[in-house]
Amino acid sequence: MRRTSRRKAGTIVAAAVLGLTAGCGGGGGAAAAPTPHASKTITVSSTAFAEGATIPRRSTCDGENVSPSLDFGGVPGEAAELVVLVEDPDAPHGTFVHWVVWGIDPHETALGTGELPNGAEQGRNSFGKRGYGGPCPPKGESHRYVFSVFAADAKPTLPKDASADDVKRALIGHTAAYGTLVGRYGR
Repeated sequence: MRRTSRRKAGTIVAAAVLGLTAGCGGGGGAAAAPTPHASKTITVSSTAFAEGATIPRRSTCDGENVSPSLDFGGVPGEAAELVVLVEDPDAPHGTFVHWVVWGIDPHETALGTGELPNGAEQGRNSFGKRGYGGPCPPKGESHRYVFSVFAADAKPTLPKDASADDVKRALIGHTAAYGTLVGRYGR
């Protein structure tokens, strides 16, 4: 009986450790499709953080877990809609997806903090949920978070729980412009 109890205790401890490391440090849902690129560039910025700077705690798992504001410029006239992906390329088990959004009106020039425009859809992130999941790297590590904005020249047909890979595949050959903003967060 003691062996069984020890085995159960070991299993419980292993499950707890796995659960605690699942955020940006764990596996599950890693993006694998290549990122579409385009010859035209969209400028992406935020009033919350500058290129290469620290993402505010408010927009992380340690804060309110709300998406930061994003501003875009240079969206080409032929854009049918905008798509936003937020990914952590530093996660130990492959790229970890934090946000998948499509259906954004190409005339939008900004997303406010925690806001989603009318008509936009949110896909499944690597936390297994639809919507924004903020940076949450393992303690002691600082990760990069890439906020990518794509101008699609056609509206992709995607399922409600589309993944970043689904979106990237739909954008291949349909990306009129592309831009990124990179922030950092460590715990």
